[in-house]
Formats: sequence, structure tokens, C-alpha cells
Amino acid sequence: MTVGGALILYATAVGLAGAAGFRRAAWPLRAPRLGAAVVLAAAWSVPLAFVLAGVTIILPPTALFADLGHLVGACLVRLRAAYGTPAGAGIVTAGQVLSLATLARLAWAAGRVAQRRRNERRRHGLLVRLAGGHRPDVPAVVLDCPGPAAYSIGGRRPAVVVTSGALDLLTTHQLGAVLAHEHAHLRGRHHRLALAAALVAETMPLVPLLREAPARVGRLLEMDADEQAADSHEPRVLASALVAVTSAGGSAVGAPAGAPAAGSGAAGDTAARIHRLLRPPDRLSGRRESLTRAAVVALTVVPLVLAVAPAVVAIL
Repeated sequence: MTVGGALILYATAVGLAGAAGFRRAAWPLRAPRLGAAVVLAAAWSVPLAFVLAGVTIILPPTALFADLGHLVGACLVRLRAAYGTPAGAGIVTAGQVLSLATLARLAWAAGRVAQRRRNERRRHGLLVRLAGGHRPDVPAVVLDCPGPAAYSIGGRRPAVVVTSGALDLLTTHQLGAVLAHEHAHLRGRHHRLALAAALVAETMPLVPLLREAPARVGRLLEMDADEQAADSHEPRVLASALVAVTSAGGSAVGAPAGAPAAGSGAAGDTAARIHRLLRPPDRLSGRRESLTRAAVVALTVVPLVLAVAPAVVAIL
């Protein structure tokens, strides 16, 4: 099997089997931050593998370690030889299309996601300016809205927002736990991880693992923020706040899409969070955690290793 074929097979296997594997896996609930990192590493390895597959089809393996002059020369030699036969021309053309199409789709997705987020931030900024304010006893922006909600906004001007409806609904202890949850999102840069998941999903929405990445990563990030909030507040208090917000029909009113929010998400996700707060799972053992961190690194570098391995062998 050629290197390009191996990379395509890898991307296909991870994109299809990876989704099924994550659906069945229970360990991410025991280490949600690591689980989100593994999902993102696996998802991003798929477009990376497709790009490298096209490159390795076009170039000979030893050209990957050559200087620019040798790289251009090797590319011209490969193209001249390939286009000498119809089959060779078809293979090289397929490699070019695969790499360029993946990169073009990634660039298009980045522009689309950036534009959508920019519009949402502008719309939300206007909403906060018109209906938002500050109260001396609340360490957050207070939005005059009857619907109970609390959420965090990342970016250059990070902020935690809570609605007046939430202030009326929650007790002082519940509000403190909810705000600790939202500040945990900001400290953990969860918005960047959510953005990375949204971008990879927009790039290849037909691949199950990538399509499901935003929801899966978002769910794990909510659990990670719950876990951090539970370090300084009683878990039952935070669980009761989630129940109160959900029962009152609360949602992330006015929050940008993908912004982590207390009480947001599907009913099943909220129920799973409440169950996890009331009955915390055992943490991963040190050995298991180390293996999981190694899996993140492995998923990141496997496509690169597959691409350069023949070149290393040829040089040695």
C-alpha cells in the first residue's frame, strides 16, 4: 500500500470508527478535559491526513526532507513521469485535488465560522449595551431579561453574563456556584476549544466524528466547568441550580452560538451533568491519565509519521 493510501485509510477509519468509539466510551466522563482534547485531536487528524495523503501522492518520499530547490525539482520530475501515462496522470491529479480541496474547504470553513462569530458578537454587544448593566453584589454583567440564564463570552473582552431572571430565581449560594462554573469556562479557554470543534465540523460535516465533535466537546467542557465549580462550591447546590434553570425553561438567551452556558444543551446532557454532580465518577488513575495524554499526542502526530516514515527509511 502506498503512503497516500495508508493516510486515506487512516482518515477514513478514524472518521467513521472514531465516532462509534466515542459514543460507547465512558472514560471521558471521568476526565472531561482530557476527553475533549482526545476528541479534538482525533477530529483534526482527519483533514490533516487527507492533506498529507495528497502531498505524498504528488511528491516522492525523499523530497519531504529536501531543500526548496530539490523539492521543486523532485516535484517536476514526479509530475513529468506521472503525466507520461494516463494512469499516472490520474493518480497525481487525484492527489492534487485531494490536498487542494481539503485546504480550500478548511479556508472556506474558517471564513464562514469567523463571520458567523463576528456577527454574533456584534449582535450580543448591542444587546448588552441596550439591556445590560452592573450590580455591586453580582460579579457579572446583568442582562435585563426574564428568562433565567447564565453564560460566558470569550474573546478579547471576556465576560460572564447573567440575566435578571436568573437572579430572581436562584438563591445566593446557587448563583455563586453558577458564576464559578462560568468563570471556569473563561479560565480554561473553553471557547477556543469549542471554536476548534466548530471549525473542523464545518470543514467536513459528512464525516461522523467531525460532525459530532461540537456537541461532544461542548458536553465535556460543561462537565469540566462543573467539576471546577464543585471544587469551591457544594456540588448539590450547583446541581439544584441546573434543575431550577432547566425547570424554568432557561437557556443561553442571547449568547453566541457555541458559548458555554449553565443550563444550556439538550435535556439529556443536563440530566447527565446533574447525575455526575450528585454521584461523581472515580477519576482516572495516574497511569490511565498518562496513557490518555499520550493518545492525544499520538493522534496529532500519526499522520505526520505515516507521511515521513518512507523518507526516513530511504535516507537511512
